[in-house]
Amino acid sequence: MNRFDLSGKRAFVTGAGSGLGQAIAIALAEAGADIACFDLPGAQGQGETSAAIAVAGREALVLGGDVTDPASIEAAFDRAERAFGDIDIAVNSAGIANVGAAETMPQAQFLRMMDINLNGLFWSCQVEGRRMLARGRGAILNMASICGSTAIPGLEQVHYDATKAAVIRLTKSLAAEWAGRGVRVNCLSPGFMATPMNSRPEVAENVRTFAGMTPMKRMGLPHEVGGPAVFLSSDAASYCTGVDLNIDGGFLSI
Repeated sequence: MNRFDLSGKRAFVTGAGSGLGQAIAIALAEAGADIACFDLPGAQGQGETSAAIAVAGREALVLGGDVTDPASIEAAFDRAERAFGDIDIAVNSAGIANVGAAETMPQAQFLRMMDINLNGLFWSCQVEGRRMLARGRGAILNMASICGSTAIPGLEQVHYDATKAAVIRLTKSLAAEWAGRGVRVNCLSPGFMATPMNSRPEVAENVRTFAGMTPMKRMGLPHEVGGPAVFLSSDAASYCTGVDLNIDGGFLSI
């Protein structure tokens, strides 16, 4: 079981102020890691995340910034390493979701989704990867979605789906590029999870419908992403890179 232990590790988590990013930050702390929590300045959930990390007996560092600005990520990562030492684990969970019919979607809506969910994730990987490659070790975990592998009827989110498909492919490409240099890159693809993102009024009815279609007949709970995140971040997954791990109650099996 010691292979799953993250004691003495340091993690940098984007989107740590809410939803799955928050759940993963807490899970990594419960497994023994100190956590640098990165989110938009003033993100309300950051206090809740850092308090839960303290309850787990680990250190939390709250960092503000914007994943669409590489300099902002770099400054936050620098601050995390000054506070904790070398970062061992990076989790890229910052992202947005919204809906819109493909045939009428404004350019600004499409480009903003790309800028945050795809470009921002790549800038994060780039900053994290440079530091880890220089040391010859590290684990990066990206947040994708089952919507990157399948279209969900009734959800008009072509822009969101496109970003998540790209995240899966980006993860695999980075994994192949960096595998021989000591850095593992994997991603998680959650299904329908009980997070604030999936309680938005415009998708609430659809979410209930497709949760009912899930073989386990329910939505996932945020903490249920924590265990897989700990696994892929730990030495227990030392031969795993380029993995897209579905956490979907069996949805993609139907």
